[in-house]
Amino acid sequence: MDNYRPLVGTSLANLDTPCLMVDLDALEHNYDVIARTYSDTECKMRLHTKNLKSPLLAHMQIRAGGTVGGVCTAKVAEAEVMVEGGIDDILIPNQVVTRDKIVRLCTLAKRAKMMVAADNADNIREISEIAQEHGVKIGIVVEVDTQMHRAGVRDTQAGVDLARVATDAPGIDFRGVMCHQAAKGFPDRETRFIEGRQIIQTALDVRDAIEMAGMPVEVVSAGETWTYDLCATIPGVTEVEGGTYALMSHGYAYMEEFEFAATILGTVISTPRPGVAIGDTGSRCLGSPGGVLPQLVGMPGIVVDSLQEEHIVLRSEGEMPLKLGGKYQLISGQQDIMVNRWDQYIAMRKGSVEAVWDIPGRGCHN
Repeated sequence: MDNYRPLVGTSLANLDTPCLMVDLDALEHNYDVIARTYSDTECKMRLHTKNLKSPLLAHMQIRAGGTVGGVCTAKVAEAEVMVEGGIDDILIPNQVVTRDKIVRLCTLAKRAKMMVAADNADNIREISEIAQEHGVKIGIVVEVDTQMHRAGVRDTQAGVDLARVATDAPGIDFRGVMCHQAAKGFPDRETRFIEGRQIIQTALDVRDAIEMAGMPVEVVSAGETWTYDLCATIPGVTEVEGGTYALMSHGYAYMEEFEFAATILGTVISTPRPGVAIGDTGSRCLGSPGGVLPQLVGMPGIVVDSLQEEHIVLRSEGEMPLKLGGKYQLISGQQDIMVNRWDQYIAMRKGSVEAVWDIPGRGCHN
């Protein structure tokens, strides 16, 4: 989105729209929840910056506490942004398989501790070869498919075999195992704990088999926002790849300990008929993956009817409380797609601008 940079002290009512706002009180509250949860645990948070795309916001959680001192990123390009932003411990919990990206990974390893997920022996051998050429070591974690049916080994023996390849390969530092999980629906705490423990146990079984084969496992990277508290109670889980909790999206409203920190501010530009308002926040501002539409903040009687490229259609069952020129805030159903559309956060405190922060990780597609 095109930028305009409001002055510090500008009130919310006077902001130009559309714009991406982050409520600092809510953000700091969410970071404090993490710091308290992991203050005395073996398990720590490794904040997933695909949701934030900002080294500054990542540093805020690291300073608040409860982390491994580093982050994870979806891609090499995002890792480059984080290292340039002063973060020196990165996990890429996805496969890096082409030579040019492996070279970039190894270049980063000269300035930061780099780990990457693998599920293929040939990939590990190629990383080994290129790491030797660059005189660096790359950490490898074996990805275990516990639920998502995407990447990752499907059985315990395959995990042991890959761990041995990584252990024996020069230029490789075998670190452990990792896995992804996704919540289904809106589970309560008891359901989260039961289902999450069953899913993560698959990765722990692979960990146990690798150690039985004589290879030490230092890292078990498992969990996500919906199992952040569960993982703190599971012996052997060393880190959680949580990201959604920081800014929050309405699909995670059941995680009531976290507050909605990121919203899109919009303005009503038309009220063409009773019960309908048109706003200036279209899909250029935030996406609707899988057809999941955004929700309005503090206006339970208004729903999002549709999302077009340049505008949004809002509908009210009774009289539309939003008038021409009125402001409204939207919560996205998916964070990283929303953040990726913006060049800056407008950081708000109690209704006025405290800072404007660039988002250097947006648009990192490779």
